[in-house]
Amino acid sequence: MRTSRIVAALASLLLTAGISVAQGTAAQAAATAPCEGTYTIVVGGTGSKWYDDGFTGNIQQHVGYPTQIPNGASARAGVNELNRLVRDQRAACPNQHVKMGGYSLGAAVVHIWVSENWRTFGNVNAILIADPKRQGNPGADGGAVPFGGVVGAPLAGADRNFGNVPVKTICHWDYVCDESAGIWTYPGNHVNNYPHDFNMDHHNDSANEQWYNGAWHPASW
Repeated sequence: MRTSRIVAALASLLLTAGISVAQGTAAQAAATAPCEGTYTIVVGGTGSKWYDDGFTGNIQQHVGYPTQIPNGASARAGVNELNRLVRDQRAACPNQHVKMGGYSLGAAVVHIWVSENWRTFGNVNAILIADPKRQGNPGADGGAVPFGGVVGAPLAGADRNFGNVPVKTICHWDYVCDESAGIWTYPGNHVNNYPHDFNMDHHNDSANEQWYNGAWHPASW
């Protein structure tokens, strides 16, 4: 009974209440995007389809992955699909900049991808909105730390292993990315505190900074 309650609480914590996430990859088999401009690719959180992930702006690719349950296995599937897509695009367009963004579970997917690939993939930057793997300061670590024993790797834990990749993290008084906000802030703040951040055109290709509770902080990685 205790285990089922923990899993239920975790699912409630990491679900994005209808903001994002894909249930399949059929639409991801399309040909690569044009080589002009920036290739922008986004990863939604848990709760909806790849074509309804909440992201707006000039986006070339939405990542689909099977994430009905937010855990390490779903995060790994997302990382693998993100890696396939960006490397296929890079093979076709070797000089093109890649901008990737993610929200909630999707932010964890992008976070993990950067940690695993920054040594072998350049000319890329990342936007992490409500990242459960966010490491404080400012504030405290994200929800993937207290729930790490339930979700499992690679979703569990927090780090700043971004190497030389410019990363912009955004966390606004939200337990999912900052345990010090208090679990009572979920789901309201998690769903409602990022009205402008889903527009990928709002984020430049070299942003390397933190936005915490509405205030700017320099990057510390």
